[in-house]
Amino acid sequence: MPHALKTLDTTNKRVILAIILVSYVMIVLDISIVLTGLPKIHAELGFTDAGLSWVSTAYTLAFGGCLLLGARAGDIFGRRRMLLVGLAVFSLASLVIGGAQTPAIMIAARAVQGLGSAILAPSTLALLQTTFEPGPERTRAVSYYAAAAGVSAALGLVVGGLLADWLSWRVGFFINLPISIAMMFAAKRYVTETDLASARLDLMGALTSTLGVIFLVYGVIRSASEGWHDPLTGISVGFGMLMLAVFTLVESRASQPIMPLALFSDRERAAAYAARALFLGANVGFYFFVAQFLQSVVGLSPAAAGIAFLPTTVVNFVVAMSAPALIGKFGSGRVLTVNLFAGLIGMGWLSLAIEGSSLLPLLIPMMLIGAGQGGALGPLTASGMARVPSERAGAASGVVNVAHQLGSSLGLGILVSVSALGSEGLSGITLLTHRAGIAMETGTVLIGLTLILALAFIVAKRPEISPVTATEAP
Repeated sequence: MPHALKTLDTTNKRVILAIILVSYVMIVLDISIVLTGLPKIHAELGFTDAGLSWVSTAYTLAFGGCLLLGARAGDIFGRRRMLLVGLAVFSLASLVIGGAQTPAIMIAARAVQGLGSAILAPSTLALLQTTFEPGPERTRAVSYYAAAAGVSAALGLVVGGLLADWLSWRVGFFINLPISIAMMFAAKRYVTETDLASARLDLMGALTSTLGVIFLVYGVIRSASEGWHDPLTGISVGFGMLMLAVFTLVESRASQPIMPLALFSDRERAAAYAARALFLGANVGFYFFVAQFLQSVVGLSPAAAGIAFLPTTVVNFVVAMSAPALIGKFGSGRVLTVNLFAGLIGMGWLSLAIEGSSLLPLLIPMMLIGAGQGGALGPLTASGMARVPSERAGAASGVVNVAHQLGSSLGLGILVSVSALGSEGLSGITLLTHRAGIAMETGTVLIGLTLILALAFIVAKRPEISPVTATEAP
């Protein structure tokens, strides 16, 4: 057990947890905060309809593509150091975004902001893993971390809508600078640097994984607007898959891999990564399509559309805060199962309720979806880090975050593409309603697959599963 873990008192651990949570909330918040502000960004900066999607895509591409590199850098150079670097890059990019006057500057700065998030996110989860002892203490910390992810994603829609209507969408990015500076000072004072791994950076693994993720996600997202018959779409997806295959080969032979393949030898962990990707794919589609539906079909303003997500956010928060006690009483498996089932019912119900044009029928299914998010992400995060030694916490946290971002990016691209099926001849409100309904039906299938994985490999844990050891994951 690391020395720092044994000597920290309760007060210091609480401060470190606050630093971790605030830092992580910022990077997740900035994924969703732009959604309800997109119409204002579109008009103010002169984006084309097709180019507007890159406000979100540039961020998630850089975030997902560079995560493994950021995670391994934390193992080698120190997680506190990478936390500080990530905060610095993220906050400076946020400042540029807030002052952007052209689409090109906006998109470039969003990509740099995504890079900062890719450095920052793995360090937050790895520090959590090495700061809190296994058992109830770590369970609570992981539950709060998962709650931060779920609640901030929903809260971003509320905050983004309110800022876009009352002040400016730019404020949401400017406030990142003072928050980041405060977190950097706090980290310098309270966070002890972790032991450095005696390793070198796997540059070939970093290159092939980054290229693979970026080209694959780009191709899937492009398919939504250009179709699968578009040559560049096929080339992008094919090259991305080739690079990921090369990456797997490189990692199987590397003496010090950026992503130890032994992490996937544990069935619970491997299933948790896949389940997280499926679950996030469904839920990011929920936010994306319902935010547009509420504004374009129901007729709400950006601020009102954001407020309409409050039932989801409140239920998400309440369930997430209750999760540690529920896990202690009923076990992680039961809590995960019940909440995935709630999310499944909510998404399926919403796919039917969204055929109307009013808000009221949507509220109960949206609350069930919030419950699913609040209670499922904590157990999935814990399973993704199960039995990983502290010296490999960075690599495992990188995979958890990669599953999160890949699920979000690929899932949204797939839902956007699938939602266009059968829409020939439709226009206006009818088209938007059709696309939202198809997207929610597809999201229901994704959560169903998540539940099957959870029941087969996470809830029904196999006794022969063993932890990753230093020799398995050099």
